[in-house]
Amino acid sequence: MTGQDVQLDELDARLLSLLQDEPRIGVLELSRRLSVARGTVQARLDKLIARGAIRGFGPDVAPASIGFGVTSFVTLEISQRYGHSALIKHLADVPEVLEVHTITGSGDMLCRVVARSNTDLQRVIDRILNHEGIERAATIIALAELIPYRIMPLVLEAAKRSQR
Repeated sequence: MTGQDVQLDELDARLLSLLQDEPRIGVLELSRRLSVARGTVQARLDKLIARGAIRGFGPDVAPASIGFGVTSFVTLEISQRYGHSALIKHLADVPEVLEVHTITGSGDMLCRVVARSNTDLQRVIDRILNHEGIERAATIIALAELIPYRIMPLVLEAAKRSQR
């Protein structure tokens, strides 16, 4: 399903906004606050989950709050002789690797990585580089998070566009 196939309406946006603000809210309370039937809320939730719009209900843990105060972005150049699957498994086995994306440009993959300190970051990078499929890496250390990961402005914009 492409992004063009998925439509959000105003009720979806309000539902997602409430869940964002209060992740532990129940379906009954959602229905009360949204002034719609409980079955409507449950059906909307089920639809959003099935479409992949809601990826989970787990806690959103800040890495710094559990001792991982250094965030960096590591660009990897990979050998064309190796497939992605072994490299992806290797990166997934490194707990400090939070996300990996294939990219265009001078590198092949971009990883968001956390560490306890700059010294610990060297250990994490060494572990990442311990794969024969990686030819080169470039690391950028984030100094401050000015806008944390967010999705609600995009959800609200998508809902507005579907009403036009």
